[in-house]
Amino acid sequence: MKSKTTKLAILFVTFSALLYAIGTPINKLLLAYFNPTMLSGLLYLGAGLGMTVIFLIQKIVKKTEKELPLEKKDIPFLALMVALDVVANIGLMVGLTMTSAADVSLLSNFEIVVTSLFALIIFKEVISPRLGIGIGFIFIASILISIDFSAGFSISAGSLFVLLGCLAWGLENNITRKLSAKNPLQVTLVKGFGVGICSLLIAFLIGERITNYGMAAATIGIGIVTYGVSIFCFISAQRHLGASKTSAFFASAPFFGVLFSCLIFWTFPNYWFFIAIAIMILGVYFVITEKRQRKKPPIENIQSGD
Repeated sequence: MKSKTTKLAILFVTFSALLYAIGTPINKLLLAYFNPTMLSGLLYLGAGLGMTVIFLIQKIVKKTEKELPLEKKDIPFLALMVALDVVANIGLMVGLTMTSAADVSLLSNFEIVVTSLFALIIFKEVISPRLGIGIGFIFIASILISIDFSAGFSISAGSLFVLLGCLAWGLENNITRKLSAKNPLQVTLVKGFGVGICSLLIAFLIGERITNYGMAAATIGIGIVTYGVSIFCFISAQRHLGASKTSAFFASAPFFGVLFSCLIFWTFPNYWFFIAIAIMILGVYFVITEKRQRKKPPIENIQSGD
């Protein structure tokens, strides 16, 4: 039987997935107004601003602080987290310019594969046979979505950029795990402003510009919800579920994304897509229903660099 804390963590990560899923088709629409790097920066800047508002509200109401604060020893993990997020989200945005929002949404599940593999290699998390089967199905489905059958079984360039983003996010999920015992609000603030500012600097350096400031403000507002609140809920859940398990429950996001994409763009994918989504659902089922074999370390030790 799941404890109340575990159930709350699952609720948090599911809500995180829903918010993130809504963002994928919306981001596809926003790419008509912004280049990929600029859009990535604005969305993450929104995440930082949104968490700042929550931080100020907490200060005003003088809410008792029970979270562990960030420390100097966390700086390397924070820097790596920001760098990987910059690469991951720009890769996702570039991929969105080349392929459909539904394909991008479903491909995002490849993040589970790389998160679990990095968790195995870096943190020695056990991959049970059931989890291995699930990862295998997700990998096969990701390959099917990546192939452009209309071009003679060639690999879609857009899919490659999305998979690159998933690779960076998979490593970032495990890095964030080292920070999961710390105040999730502080971590999200660093992530939002760090990734947002770095992405905007890169955008301006490569010649991208903002021409519609009203749309830029709206994009920042969207980032507050689809990135800021979503990241906050994800990090909050991760401390109780671990990196691979949190990503497993986050796997509902791509399916929400596919639904929203089909409704917004009124598109009907080809039959290969439906074969892939069936395989993906099977894989996600195996991952979510897997029982982790290793003993979960005490939360106060998760954030140590040992």
